[in-house]
Amino acid sequence: MNVHSTWRPSEATRSSPAGVRRTLRWLAAGAWIAATACAGATTPLPQERRAPGGVAKLDLGSADTAPQVRLREVPVLVVGQDGRWTAWVGIALNAPVGRTSVVVRRADGAEATLGFDVRPYAYAEQRLQVAPGQVDLSATDLARYERERDHLARIVATYSEPAPASLQLRAPVPGARSSSFGLRRVFNGQSRAPHSGMDIAAAEGVPVHASGPGTVIDVGNYFFNGNTVWLDHGGGLLTMYCHLSSIQVHLGDVVDAGAVLGAVGHTGRATGAHLHWAVSLNRAMVDPALFVAPPATASR
Repeated sequence: MNVHSTWRPSEATRSSPAGVRRTLRWLAAGAWIAATACAGATTPLPQERRAPGGVAKLDLGSADTAPQVRLREVPVLVVGQDGRWTAWVGIALNAPVGRTSVVVRRADGAEATLGFDVRPYAYAEQRLQVAPGQVDLSATDLARYERERDHLARIVATYSEPAPASLQLRAPVPGARSSSFGLRRVFNGQSRAPHSGMDIAAAEGVPVHASGPGTVIDVGNYFFNGNTVWLDHGGGLLTMYCHLSSIQVHLGDVVDAGAVLGAVGHTGRATGAHLHWAVSLNRAMVDPALFVAPPATASR
């Protein structure tokens, strides 16, 4: 099932307040498609950043069959071109700096260790003073969060084949980043986990598009993330879309890049309408900006 937005504004709908809102959503969708169709078409993506929250590109050499690669027993994405293979390794935000390695298993059963260095990377930090009730969860909310955490851990462990034909992703909505990946917030002197996705500023109701072709592997409402959709793009590459006001896909749907998944909202723990977009690679949340072409520069 391919999911697309096909609505077009008529004269009658354009004249009503509801029709105006639908027209704006349709125009935003058209702008997204136009903006992402050609931006950075020749840019090789993802960008490599061998740091916590980044990705490492490892050359595996030539072979008739793709090698299998594992990072601490977790399968790693392997792609090939002209018989030469490359592993793309997601590095978790909490990964220690220093030497690490993956295990490479060839078709004949031979195994070897391939090492690489994880380097420091400075993400921004934000210190806030807020009411205590906004930091500490009640017993009921904590119990719900822990149940959802276990479920989401199973979603993140999804691995399917084949690997995606392209690792380049599209921003799900047009708009400025209101909070970047890796930002560490300190509330009332208490450090919280760094931001594991990218927040994109967008108005309530703006269509949210699939960053690439994939399968819907989870749809739900969660304490922190609100209405959420997860897509599996293959090879351990997943994307997540949070705080949606509405969801237009169902579990098991197969969607094209650009398909409408839902609409921007502020469900869950959010202070205003925006999209929280996250990318997971071999169970590690990594910086979505590494997979997206930079905005096209206007020629002079």
